Amino acid sequence: MRIRILTGMPDGAVLHNRPWPAVGDVVDDLPTTVAAHLVASEVAEEVTDAPPRPRRKSRKESDGG
Repeated sequence: MRIRILTGMPDGAVLHNRPWPAVGDVVDDLPTTVAAHLVASEVAEEVTDAPPRPRRKSRKESDGG
C-alpha cells in the first residue's frame, strides 16, 4: 500500500523503526496494516492512480463556523 504523509512529527519521531518522513513524502514499503492505520487516522492518505477524492468538511465548517 502506497501512502502520502499528511502530518509532520517532531524531530526524533520514528515510523516503523525509521525517521518520520516529511509531509508529502510517499512511502510504499510499510506493512499494509501499518499503512492502513495511518490512513484511517488521517495521518496519511492512500496513493493510487485515480484522482484524489475531495476532503470532507466537518459539520462545523459546513455550517459556516
